[in-house]
Amino acid sequence: MKITIITLFPEMFAGPLGLSIVGRAVTSGLIEINLVQLRDFADDERGTVDSPPYGGGSGMVLQAKPLVSAVDSVISVSDGPAKPLVVLMSAQGAPLTHRRVAELSDMNEIVIVCGHYEGVDERFIELRVDEEISIGDFVMTGGEIPAMALTDAITRLIPGALGDDDSSNRESFAPGSDSLLEGPLYTRPANFSGLSVPGVLLSGDHEKIEAWRQRQALKRTEIRRPDLLRSWPPQDRDVE
Repeated sequence: MKITIITLFPEMFAGPLGLSIVGRAVTSGLIEINLVQLRDFADDERGTVDSPPYGGGSGMVLQAKPLVSAVDSVISVSDGPAKPLVVLMSAQGAPLTHRRVAELSDMNEIVIVCGHYEGVDERFIELRVDEEISIGDFVMTGGEIPAMALTDAITRLIPGALGDDDSSNRESFAPGSDSLLEGPLYTRPANFSGLSVPGVLLSGDHEKIEAWRQRQALKRTEIRRPDLLRSWPPQDRDVE
C-alpha cells in the first residue's frame, strides 16, 4: 500500500512514522509512505500557499491552486489500478471509525492532505477531495497529527504489520469484537501491589476464559461507551 501525505511540515513525520509498527512496516515493504512539501507548488520564490479569506475574517486560508497542483503531481505518477483516494483531514469531516480504517487499509493508494491555518479554499475540496475525515470533535493547529493517526491506524491493519494478525481482531471496535470495548488485560507477575490476576485467566480453561472476556467487554462498554450497546437486544446486555 502507498500513502502520500501533502503537508507544510514534512519534518514532523520522521519520528512518529519511522518507529515501532509503522517504521517496521515501511522497512519490510508492507507500506510506502511519501511526504510532499506543499510549498514546492507555490507560484513565487517565497513559497506562498496561503492568503486572507475573501469577505474578511481572521486567519489565513490555504489556496486552491497549490493544493490542486500537489494532488495532481501525485496522481500523475500513480501506477495503481485506480485513481488514489484523496482524503482531507478536517474538523468538519466524517468521524473516523475502525470500520472505515479497515476499508482504507484494503486500498492500493491514498493521498492525505493536511489542512492548516484557518482552513482550505472550498474549491480545492470540490475539485479534488474525495473524502473529509475528522479524528474527533475538536480543532487542532493542523492536519499533520490527525494524518499520523490515520496512517498508523491503517498500517496496523495491513496483513503482516502486527506479526500476529489475529491480535487486531480482538481489539476495541474491531469488526470481530461486536463493537465492544476490549476488556482488562493482565500479564506477569500474577500478584502486584496487592492486586491479583483474576483466577479464571490462570485456569487454562479456554472456554471459561472467553466467556469471562466477553462479560468484561460488555461491562466495560456499558460503563464507558453505552452508546455502542444501543443496537443490542436487552437480553444480550447482561453483564453479570
